[in-house]
Amino acid sequence: MMAGRDKIMNHTTSEIEKEISALQSELTIHNHQYHLLDDPLIPDAEYDVKMARLIELESAHPHTSTPDSPTRRVGAPPLEIFETALHAIPMLGLDNAFAPEDVTDFHHRIAKILEINGDEILYTVEPKLDGVAVELKYENGILIQATTRGDGFTGEVITENVRTIRSIPLRLISPPNPVSPFQDDADTRQYNRDVHEQTFSTDKQGGSGLSNYGLPALMEIRGEVILNKKDFAKLNSFRLEKGEPPFANPRNAAAGSLRQLDSRITAARPLSFFAYGIGLVEGGQRMESQAHMLEVLNFHGVPVNPLVKKRVTLSRIMDYYKELEQQRPCLPYEIDGIVIKVDDFYLQNLLGIKSRSPRWAIAWKFQAMEATTTVKEIIVQVGRTGSITPVALLEPVNIGGVTVSRATLHNMDEIQRKDVRVGDRVVIIRAGDVIPKVVNVILSSRSGRELPFKIPSNCPVCKSELHRIQGEAALKCINASCPAQLTERVRHFVSKSAFDVDGIGKKLVAQLVNKGLISSVADLFTIEEDALAALERMGSKSAGNILHALERSKTIDLKRFIYSLGIDHTGESAARLLSEKFKTLEGIMAASREEMEGIEGIGPKTAEAVYGFLENPENRMVISQLLAHGIIPESQSIFHPQETMNAKNAHWENQVQGKTFVLTGTLEKMTRVRAKELLVRAGAKVTGSVSSKTDYLVAGESSGTKLTKAQRLGIKVISQETFMEMLNTDPE
Repeated sequence: MMAGRDKIMNHTTSEIEKEISALQSELTIHNHQYHLLDDPLIPDAEYDVKMARLIELESAHPHTSTPDSPTRRVGAPPLEIFETALHAIPMLGLDNAFAPEDVTDFHHRIAKILEINGDEILYTVEPKLDGVAVELKYENGILIQATTRGDGFTGEVITENVRTIRSIPLRLISPPNPVSPFQDDADTRQYNRDVHEQTFSTDKQGGSGLSNYGLPALMEIRGEVILNKKDFAKLNSFRLEKGEPPFANPRNAAAGSLRQLDSRITAARPLSFFAYGIGLVEGGQRMESQAHMLEVLNFHGVPVNPLVKKRVTLSRIMDYYKELEQQRPCLPYEIDGIVIKVDDFYLQNLLGIKSRSPRWAIAWKFQAMEATTTVKEIIVQVGRTGSITPVALLEPVNIGGVTVSRATLHNMDEIQRKDVRVGDRVVIIRAGDVIPKVVNVILSSRSGRELPFKIPSNCPVCKSELHRIQGEAALKCINASCPAQLTERVRHFVSKSAFDVDGIGKKLVAQLVNKGLISSVADLFTIEEDALAALERMGSKSAGNILHALERSKTIDLKRFIYSLGIDHTGESAARLLSEKFKTLEGIMAASREEMEGIEGIGPKTAEAVYGFLENPENRMVISQLLAHGIIPESQSIFHPQETMNAKNAHWENQVQGKTFVLTGTLEKMTRVRAKELLVRAGAKVTGSVSSKTDYLVAGESSGTKLTKAQRLGIKVISQETFMEMLNTDPE
């Protein structure tokens, strides 16, 4: 190493920078050739020598390391915590189809909405990869941020981890004479040579000779991070050798790899990536359809699955499903179905979206994988809303690479209908390849020693009498003080998508309930510090942090407040729709069942559940207690209308709208998630990394490298107090 450093010192700075730039460009194209095109230009050993040289040079000259340098593949120093970022366009889920009839119905619905002949509708169909959805943000072709899907609206920033995935380009490619990646092999090889030649032509400053023609100023690319079956097996073998527990399946392994605070661990795991869509795009080539978009992405060096079928009819989709189902066991990665998308973007826009999913796409799942095993015991669990769910405890069995030891029996009627008994041999499937459930009993295997299940008449936790609600199959415990319900309700209440209270986990909630410190979610805000500090594995410092977090959570967005109440059939999407429609908590509480049901995306069950919940006197009492403790559920509007806004607030609004903010450190007055929501609704952009395009850095306590970088770039740094003034009060 010393000899290498001496050699470096003998070169002039300009020569070194030129060599670094050339190596960065050369290794970038080698990554592209190897990981995207499977057509390496040099042996692995030669690549390793060049990479070692680049690492050596950049280590000696840190200012030359760019965000898109291939050395970023090896990982960065560990993070303390993952930041979060809002998606400019929500990352919605998909409706599911499980039979050909479901797909036909989907097709007919689209034709009816568009008022066109079904034969005119063309689809692009893709394998449904069993991985982790991520969004990649590129500015002028450079990867600047990567986030998980999260709840669809906000995801975790995992940029450093994603940079280690070699199939993801750190810099998009834009050759001057594009050849479609879907043409024949000869064209593809010529395209590879053209890219290679253009990449290695450098100017006097050592920069790349590649043209930026066609690169958007901003492009968000969405896709799936996966782990191949072979690599998954090797990873688990390695973990077992080290005495570590194996991963359950490739998807879990991929998810666990992406959530490593130390990106060097991620770098050691051979993750792959396939793109399937886009988010926000500014500038660049206009994309007319799903198929065209995939071609453009591939043209820019982004991996696209080779099994995609473009612009096909309904009948071809049926054939494709069968073909892919047959290929499934032989594919190098896990898939669990196909994704069907209306190809034309214009038609997609006409069809629009529902509250949770687009109308123009559907996932057709493969038949669930199954296995047989023995029922060892049947237990009942009490859910957050009091529903009693029977669960079969099983002899562990492997289904599609996952060890299953529990399976839902849904409800008491289901047990009786299938006549499931302790000791029975049963068929188990993973519904949608995820949730294990009992399909049927193998009656021919019965010995006569099997024990029928006795339906309980009392709650297994609080011993209260169970009730069956009219029109519902589930038995329910309606005791509002049932510890099982209270524990789950509190856990839901403090969860990330609700009040987002740091430090209150499952074990602490159980202690609070079991020791009688709380009897409702409202009691969280009356706990004394001494009582909290006296609990197991607590102390004065931890207790103080939790009380501080509870205090910070008191100002909460209305939709998060509604979600926190844990109302039946009311997830984040429904809570958002209600808050957008009625604006205030008072408006929601005064709304009729019919008014709620009239909201697009709110069904009869949700309307009935919300109305019934808010009509219940005990629930109204809890809400009143929360408000009395200082909880402020805020409406969607941050600023007053222009005609009533004073001049100072108008001044601040002008400084917020259209500006780019970065948050760093600990904010005392509110959570980061809350701060980002306020900024976005005020018209600002929030990013996870500091760049020359950042307008403001909000610096909380213990600000780290982002503050240093902002100061170096001359970015305006504002305190928490100034930030609060910009959003809420008159600046002085």
